[in-house]
Amino acid sequence: MFIKIVFRMNTEVLFKLNKDFEGKSPEEILAFFVRKHKGKITLANSLGAEDQVLTHMLVAIDPTVPIFTLDTGRMFPETYDLIEETNKRYKIQIRIMFPDRERVEEMVNTRGLNLFYQSVESRKLCCHIRKIEPLKRALKGMEMWITGLRREQSVTRLATGFVEWDEGNGLLKLNPLADWTNDQVWDYIRKHNIPYHALHDQGFPSIGCQPCTRAVKDGEDIRSGRWWWEQPESKECGLHNKPNK
Repeated sequence: MFIKIVFRMNTEVLFKLNKDFEGKSPEEILAFFVRKHKGKITLANSLGAEDQVLTHMLVAIDPTVPIFTLDTGRMFPETYDLIEETNKRYKIQIRIMFPDRERVEEMVNTRGLNLFYQSVESRKLCCHIRKIEPLKRALKGMEMWITGLRREQSVTRLATGFVEWDEGNGLLKLNPLADWTNDQVWDYIRKHNIPYHALHDQGFPSIGCQPCTRAVKDGEDIRSGRWWWEQPESKECGLHNKPNK
């Protein structure tokens, strides 16, 4: 509780931490916070390239740190294949979090199966029920969660720090790859032969729910295939809203 209050109330602490970790490797950053929050830290793995890199690093540091993923019920078949492959490769069991059945039924029966195409408000409602609510259950009792956010990914992530206060969930968020480029991610995957999503080889640099994800063209932003009918500034599901400064 004490560390939560310190980080929440004292932005200078966050600023100093982020300065201290500039130039450090993701493994060093991970190892520090895994020790600091032993038993109270978890990795959210969306099965994207960055999260697969972090899974590889984290298992080498401490294979007992829990890893979870959010199954919205609208995922690509290849996503499920990668979960199985990752579990087998690293001898782990990724915890799968599902949305509340009654909430989903009420939503689709009142707004339609594909409500997300109707408006940003409807799409964010779908994301909230299928992602945000299960995320909160997954983070219950934790002090910190680890994500694969990178500044280079989109305009909504340019200010991403290594360590942030997640006001919405009331805990710390760790982004060890914040300053990595896309090339660094893929160089690491190839060097360590890390399992990755089959759709990455088919023009899908960022993969979420099947109806809300498409391949991108050469030269397009790597997240342009996510909710492509919306403006770039609204392309977040709510899992990673900007932290309070």
